[in-house]
Amino acid sequence: MRDQPTDLRETVRQRYAAAALKVTEGGAACCGSDCCGSDGCGPEPVEVDENFGSTLYAAADRDTLPAEALAASLGCGNPTAVAELRQGERVLDLGSGGGIDVLLSARRVGPAGKAYGLDMTEEMLALAVANAAKAGVTNVEFLKGAIEAVPLPAATIDVVISNCVINLSVDKPAVFAEAFRVLRPGGRIGVTDVVADDTLTPAQRGERGDYVGCIAGALSFAEYREGLEAAGFTDVEIAPTHAVADGMHSAVVRAVKPV
Repeated sequence: MRDQPTDLRETVRQRYAAAALKVTEGGAACCGSDCCGSDGCGPEPVEVDENFGSTLYAAADRDTLPAEALAASLGCGNPTAVAELRQGERVLDLGSGGGIDVLLSARRVGPAGKAYGLDMTEEMLALAVANAAKAGVTNVEFLKGAIEAVPLPAATIDVVISNCVINLSVDKPAVFAEAFRVLRPGGRIGVTDVVADDTLTPAQRGERGDYVGCIAGALSFAEYREGLEAAGFTDVEIAPTHAVADGMHSAVVRAVKPV
């Protein structure tokens, strides 16, 4: 019998590799419960609905980015806005995909700051590097790795961001622990993610969408808070922004690593 977490991780990797290749070929990536059939995304470009993708960013932000970065956007919010980035900060984007949030972060932190993007998918990393070159952004670095094992030293990051990716992890306590480890004391996280109502069981979440569609793997509000606090975070705030399925929400999540 194969290991289910390993199977899920590989399914997610294949799904996002296919999304990157679709964008490279001139199509559009997709996320959400209804954008792919049982056999995955087909060869034709699939439009991302209003709950996911680049439409959730301000027009002024979209206008500064390559079309390929916008097409590859699969998130459920805009973490670069909720994280309130400042000049000179060092930012890490967990699950950086085509690089949209890394590029926006790099502009916000300025030449004295730096934005790192971490992704496990070679195809997404290649797309992100190409997008950074097209955008003329140089204070970025893209790393290959899993968000459960960040390839950066401890206490080197000011802000951890992520956009609709933590729900895809098969080991969320490890993600929270790694975010806590790489943050400097006083650092913070500002992420957007799909979160379930506390009344929904894992089985009920699965009924509303599949794992790679950013639904079935979502934590509840209480589970998310408990996970962050168990990792050591304080001042945890989880605020829903819009519904993505019945009882499932895109939410802004903020927390702080104590000094």
